[in-house]
Amino acid sequence: MADFISHELVTEHKPQGGIRYELRGINDAAGQPVEGLKSAWIIIDNERQLNSYTTEITKELILAFRRASEARDVVAVVFTSVGNRSFCTGGNTREYAEYYAGRPHEYGAYMRLFNDMVSSILECDKPVICRVNGMRVAGGQEIGMACDFTVASDVAVFGQAGPKHGSAPVGGSTDFLPVFVGVERAMVSCTLCQMWTAYEAKDYGLIAEVVPVLKDNGKFVPNPTVITDRLIDDMGQKVYGKTKEGAEFAEAKAKMKTMEVDLSLLDEKVDALITSLALTMPGCLTKTVEEVRKHKLQHWDKNRESSRAWLGLNMMNEARLGFRAFNEGPRGNREIDYLELRRRLAQDERWGESLIEALIPKAED
Repeated sequence: MADFISHELVTEHKPQGGIRYELRGINDAAGQPVEGLKSAWIIIDNERQLNSYTTEITKELILAFRRASEARDVVAVVFTSVGNRSFCTGGNTREYAEYYAGRPHEYGAYMRLFNDMVSSILECDKPVICRVNGMRVAGGQEIGMACDFTVASDVAVFGQAGPKHGSAPVGGSTDFLPVFVGVERAMVSCTLCQMWTAYEAKDYGLIAEVVPVLKDNGKFVPNPTVITDRLIDDMGQKVYGKTKEGAEFAEAKAKMKTMEVDLSLLDEKVDALITSLALTMPGCLTKTVEEVRKHKLQHWDKNRESSRAWLGLNMMNEARLGFRAFNEGPRGNREIDYLELRRRLAQDERWGESLIEALIPKAED
């Protein structure tokens, strides 16, 4: 074998924690292992905090995507996380609340890393598959949309959280989401922070595939909390993909607790996609991926630096309040009184520690 020159920025680097980097074999069209070719699996390993990314995880992800991009024997990259509850819920809110809140220059430096993380996905020389094993929310939605394909568990949900927690989804969602689903649907998602089921996400064009992951008596069944029949309601509106309501939802939720979670079909779908990608001309595949990515990159490259500056400054007021409220508020009560904040600002109360402390939710005695 030739002595290749390494083009990695950091050679022989091993992840320091928070992610895993694994090379896995790929199969041919007959399902047989292919010698000498791999897929690179980049796996967030922070399940206790719903696979949110800390500053350290962000740095590790940049290095991991660079490593996978440069690997000559890697056909495709799979970006996923451990467990079955969450792909990624975005930035680590504890770190945001306890370190970055009130420190705009520090958060600006962190956002430089975040921007580099998103760019490392968009600029990877290999196609990137987002394997969604659970919630893909907020910054998790943004790094997921930077990927080229998405294959999702049908219990996953997709959405934003920014305006509810003191931020704006300008780390990619306002750039990417209109490209996927159109401007008005993107507006609804980004501003109102409503969650979409995996079936809705596929129907809207956000993701490529939805796979059942629940087993009832040993057989795979669709997510029972979601309407998977293509029904029309009394107003003529399509209800396919929507979450059930009321007693029907409660019954389905209880039923879910008796079911086994099995991600094997999700992995089979990902492996089949990798095989399909491998059965193409490598140079032509890379060029095609790069050309399709341009629709996201033209917005991302234009906006990321101004967004970074705004996000840093926002850590002095609304983000400082929102992230602290989420971190310090009691379970089930982690959002501020939005109307009270608006009322106080309308009466010319100034941003400061007293305003923030007054609005952070407190546990009842």
